[in-house]
Amino acid sequence: MVVRFLVGCLAACAVGGAWAQAYPVKPVRWVVPSTPGDGSDITGRLIADRISRELGQPVVIDNRPGAGGVLGSDVVAKAAPDGYTMIVGNAGSHGVNAGIYAKLPYDVVRDFVPVAMICTTPNVMVVSPGLKVASVGDFIAYAKANPGKVNYASGGVGSSAHLSAELFKSLTGVEMTHIPYKGAAPAVGAVLGGESQVMIGNLPPWAAQIKAGKVQALAVTTAKRHHSLPDVPALAEALPGFETLAWFGVLAPAGTPAAVIARMNSAINQALEQPEVKARLATLSCDPAPSTPQAFAERVSGDVARWKKLAAEKNIRAD
Repeated sequence: MVVRFLVGCLAACAVGGAWAQAYPVKPVRWVVPSTPGDGSDITGRLIADRISRELGQPVVIDNRPGAGGVLGSDVVAKAAPDGYTMIVGNAGSHGVNAGIYAKLPYDVVRDFVPVAMICTTPNVMVVSPGLKVASVGDFIAYAKANPGKVNYASGGVGSSAHLSAELFKSLTGVEMTHIPYKGAAPAVGAVLGGESQVMIGNLPPWAAQIKAGKVQALAVTTAKRHHSLPDVPALAEALPGFETLAWFGVLAPAGTPAAVIARMNSAINQALEQPEVKARLATLSCDPAPSTPQAFAERVSGDVARWKKLAAEKNIRAD
C-alpha cells in the first residue's frame, strides 16, 4: 500500500514537472487593474511584449479598471491558479487598498503569489500650468491662502496618488479636495486642463509631459532626488520624512504551481536585463527591479503593513 502510494506521488510529480516545463501552451492573460496609460499598463505592456517572444505564447493585456484596482484584483484572486491569469499589480492595488478598505473581497497577502517585480519609480508632485507656483513652499502658501479652491487629482480611490496627497495634507495642514478619476490618464488630463490643480502621482504617465515643459514638477517623493529628474527637489527637502515609492509587478492567484512562478519570474527578470527594455524604462523614469518571488512578497507585506498603519492613524477610508 505504501509502495503504491509512493509510486503514485512520483508519477504525479513527474506529470506536474513535465507540465510546468511545457508551460505555457496557450496565451497568458495579464490583468491590468486600471485604464490604459497608467504605470501598470505602460510597464506591463512593455514586459508582456518582450516575454511573449521568450515564452512562445502571447501575453495579452486585459484592462479591468475600477475601485482603485479592486475590481481587477478580484478577477485574478478568483481565477484558476493555472498560470494563465495573472495581474500587473502596483503599490495601490496591492498595498494601499489593504489599508483603506474595511473589507475587500479577497486578502491581498493570502490570495496572491508575488511572481516578479518589474520596476520602481517615485511619485511626482505636479501642478496645473495655470497655477503660478515654483516650489513646494509656494504651493503650501497658495493653498493656505485659498482654502477650498484647490482640488487634487488621483487615478482613483486607493491609488498611491490618493494616499500620497492625504499624507501631504496631514503633514502640511493644507485643505485640498480629492477628485478621483478613472485611471491615471484622465487625471493627468485634468491637471493639464486646470480642472484639478495638483497631483502627486506615479512618474511614468507624467515623464513625457515634464520633459516637454508642459507641466511644472515641484518635487519627487523619493527620500533623495531621483536621477531622472536631478533638478527637481525631493519632497523630503521641504517635508522631512516624506517618502513614497511606487512599484509595478506581476502576481498570480494563490495555488499557482511553484514551477510556473519560477518560469515566469525567470522570463521577466531576463527581459529586464535587455538593453532596449532598460532604455524604455529609463524614458519612463522607472528603475528596473529584478527580484525573487520571496523578495517581492516581502515588499508587498511591508507595504500592506505600512499603509494600514497610516490609514488608521489618519483615518483614511474608502468605504
